[in-house]
Amino acid sequence: MTDLRIAAAGDAALLVELPPRIDAETSGRVIGLGQALRERCAAMVRDVVVGYCSLTVYFDPLTIDPAWLEAEIRSLAGHAAPPGPATDRATIDVPVCYGGEYGPDLDAVAAFAHATPDEAIALHTDALYRVYVVGFVPGFPYMAPVDPRIAVPRRATPRTKVPAGSVAIAAGQTGIYPSETPGGWHLIGRTHVKPYDALRAEPFLFRPGDGVRFHAVDRAEFERER
Repeated sequence: MTDLRIAAAGDAALLVELPPRIDAETSGRVIGLGQALRERCAAMVRDVVVGYCSLTVYFDPLTIDPAWLEAEIRSLAGHAAPPGPATDRATIDVPVCYGGEYGPDLDAVAAFAHATPDEAIALHTDALYRVYVVGFVPGFPYMAPVDPRIAVPRRATPRTKVPAGSVAIAAGQTGIYPSETPGGWHLIGRTHVKPYDALRAEPFLFRPGDGVRFHAVDRAEFERER
């Protein structure tokens, strides 16, 4: 990779930036570089955080020379393989109860698309989404691409409380709220799937590069699974 920029992010991190694009190829390059860096420098970096088109590499400034670490990053980037599949994990299936009290904004999203609520649900469930980043609150997956017909902009006024498990849309992305939190995305349904669970062996369900599909369930089935 010759098109990356590396800059200090304080005295204990380096920011590695690729061209500012949100697409699967750039995401694959970022994820691949992050994996290679973890494998080569696992004992020398504190964390490697994946962004849409960037990596933030955290290190101990008392033991690691940032110039040396930058050279290692550039070496790995120069020998990186072309982007391939971003993950070898199976696609994650997410059941969703759409509309009603669980998806109070579904009708508005359907109106934006000049469609019926059932047609809006079909547009949301027909896509295979890619997890680009995880953040905002622990476990929140930012997934794309949302069909342009239902890619409604963020709400003008955020809610002060969004229930955990809410499935939402904002512009070209969809996501799942892991916990009750304020939020400005449009709520179209709810799932019992937990993006973050501190009691699981692996607390985070989603990782950058994962594939995700949604499927609709009725209220009775959703209530049985809760």
